Amino acid sequence: MHEHELWFTALLNRFLAGPANAALQLAGIHPHDPAKPWANYMAMEILVVLLFLAAAPLISRRFSVDKPGATQQVFEGIYIFLRDIAKDVVGHEYKKYFPWFATIFLFVLCMNLLGIIPSFESPTMFYQVPAGVAVATFVYYNVAGVRTNGVLGHLKHFMGPVAMIAPFMFLIEIISHCIRPVSLTIRLYANMLAGEQVTLSFIGLVPLLIPLAFMGLHMFVSFVQAFIFSMLSMVYVGEAVVHEEH
Repeated sequence: MHEHELWFTALLNRFLAGPANAALQLAGIHPHDPAKPWANYMAMEILVVLLFLAAAPLISRRFSVDKPGATQQVFEGIYIFLRDIAKDVVGHEYKKYFPWFATIFLFVLCMNLLGIIPSFESPTMFYQVPAGVAVATFVYYNVAGVRTNGVLGHLKHFMGPVAMIAPFMFLIEIISHCIRPVSLTIRLYANMLAGEQVTLSFIGLVPLLIPLAFMGLHMFVSFVQAFIFSMLSMVYVGEAVVHEEH
């Protein structure tokens, strides 16, 4: 798929091509065009991070215990919604892992919704971005499992309760866990790419009214996919940190 350069990507390529090339070379990656090492999905992901860093202090200053505004009520609603689900899925130790769940939800949601804004694209419709978040989730829940139960305790979760079939179960669980980042990637990537393409197609065919319905559908899909990604992260962490006696 031919990728046109967005204005923010062009800005990064103009002023920050050198640092990008150096980072890619350290990772053993050679860009096709050293003058344009920044791809759109990389630029959009960085833009979301910058928006997070800029918005967090501005929004927090307006929070009030006595007179909560509309923005505060929205974030409190999201917090309560995710908190209750995390508590049910992970258990009484959910507070240690809740920042990760909330960060994943908001990060994926903002990347999904970015494509609605003219001159921007959703970075999640490029497989590299969902893959990166999926691998980070994979590492996170395994590290959480090792910290909670130790290496041997975490590995025992892969063997099942029946000793006779433990080697067989261990092999199946290893394969299942390795597939998890792939399934997380494909689910998010495929849904966002399909939604983006459908919306762009109808905007090209009928520029008025009808595309609004598909933009609304795109927003709905963005929320659903962010929630599913965060929810599966909770499930994986909950499975990893459960104690052996449970």
